[in-house]
Amino acid sequence: MTLIKLGELIEQVNRKNSALQYGIDDVRGVMNTKGMMQTRANVTDRSFDKFYIIEPGEFVFNRRTTRNGERLGLAFNDTNRAYIFTEDYVAFTIKDKEKLLPEYLYIFFQRDEFDRLVRYSSWGSATEFFNWEDMCDIVIDLPPISIQQKYVDVYNSMLANQRAYESGLEYLNTAIAACIEEFKHTAPRVALGTLLEEIDVRNRDGAISNVQGININKEFMPSVANLSETDLTKYKIVEKNQFAANFMHVLRDERVPFALYHYDEPCIVSPAYPVFRVKSDDALAEYIMLWINRPESDRYAWFISDSSVRGGLEMSRFYEIEIPLPSVPQQQAVVNFYNARHLIQRNITTLGGLRKDLCPVLIKGAIEEAKTARKEG
Repeated sequence: MTLIKLGELIEQVNRKNSALQYGIDDVRGVMNTKGMMQTRANVTDRSFDKFYIIEPGEFVFNRRTTRNGERLGLAFNDTNRAYIFTEDYVAFTIKDKEKLLPEYLYIFFQRDEFDRLVRYSSWGSATEFFNWEDMCDIVIDLPPISIQQKYVDVYNSMLANQRAYESGLEYLNTAIAACIEEFKHTAPRVALGTLLEEIDVRNRDGAISNVQGININKEFMPSVANLSETDLTKYKIVEKNQFAANFMHVLRDERVPFALYHYDEPCIVSPAYPVFRVKSDDALAEYIMLWINRPESDRYAWFISDSSVRGGLEMSRFYEIEIPLPSVPQQQAVVNFYNARHLIQRNITTLGGLRKDLCPVLIKGAIEEAKTARKEG
């Protein structure tokens, strides 16, 4: 085993996009979950000549740690092409890949232990930073390259499974979009008010403790509210194939938090959320969800929202929204795609969680195997 500072193994990348060979479609940002994403910043009027070009196998991180979920925003380019990142970030590469594999270092970075160390090492007042010098001071236990490769292979096998699911998801999305486009031009339009009805069933006996919220991606999620002194008997029950919504901030968010509940065990949501069920035999819940899930539906809901401070969507206006309604067999055909997509998304989420949980296990396993090999040697 070799205890070594990262500064001896990595070096900064200052490769600028001075020739402007990369443009707005190539701009990426970093995530505090250690991933690369489409940038959220408005870069329309920015010049990209000072952006860093990050080649495959290289890293980039955001020095700012304040208000970043107690984590370091960092990305590893594990693709087969280059992207560009703002010059506000710090980019680096590994000096000698015979000593340290980039993938092994990426596994090292994904552990919660690393983020805790970063947070401890950050400095500043209103804004805290983790700088290049701080990254170089990180000490790593460095197993032999053969052991690193063994554990990288385990990680890559799980990553390959996740990407296989993601590839299948793309095909399903294409099939769903094609069906929806056809229905838009051929099926009669029906108001949501003739398909849905609001229901109000309370958790009066307090038997259900699974409190859920709804995010702008139209998904149920565990509530982030402080519920320690909350009376859950006032919360509304949501059963499988029922909907819940939050219409209070549609104008602000430019989206309708409206979600379909997929699970057998019921959940509860805030009393402020309306809950719906399908009241017509001519409509499938999943088909309605498919239609409301479209960006076009969000834009229309934003257009018809009121102009108050909150910018809510009135129930009467929501009920007036019309959707194309083909026959039930036609709905079922596209719903089959929808259900397959939902299952794949759950598998992707599960694999992503397992992959993250696996990272500290892999690092510990590599270190222990290296220690054992050294003793036996």
